[in-house]
Amino acid sequence: MALAPAQVGIAACLECCPDNAALLALKGIPGLLADANFDRDEMTLTVPREKIIAACEAIKQAGYNFLEDVTCVDLYPSAPRFQVTYHILSLRLKQRIRLIALVTEDDATIDSIIPVWPSANFYEREVFDLFGVRFNHHPNLIRIMMPDEWEGHPLRKDYPVEGYR
Repeated sequence: MALAPAQVGIAACLECCPDNAALLALKGIPGLLADANFDRDEMTLTVPREKIIAACEAIKQAGYNFLEDVTCVDLYPSAPRFQVTYHILSLRLKQRIRLIALVTEDDATIDSIIPVWPSANFYEREVFDLFGVRFNHHPNLIRIMMPDEWEGHPLRKDYPVEGYR
């Protein structure tokens, strides 16, 4: 079975996937959806970082009930530097989406989604530990993988290969 060609932009995604519940939920609330891409049968929705909690609540109301993962991509030297990525699944709809929020290096913070999905707790701690992105209002934002005295965040692209000496 051949994959459909990539669709870039909100209008193109609405045309190719008019019944995607997450896309419709975010599109229905002004200011919640910044961009959308559909490629290789995967929907990626970009939201402003200030609206991450509202976006997660809207997606949850639309039937997406399982947070699979929270991770981060360091886009250095590009700006904004970080892409915080949430993989979310709807068991009922049998659909998976990727929700992304872009975070700048100067203000590497984003709101914690623990009020929406408590399972984000350890994922957010891992992103903080390895990339240095802080999650506002996280109940226990401390290192989870690296020792407490460790300097820096080892998955940043500007982190020295052999560590700081």
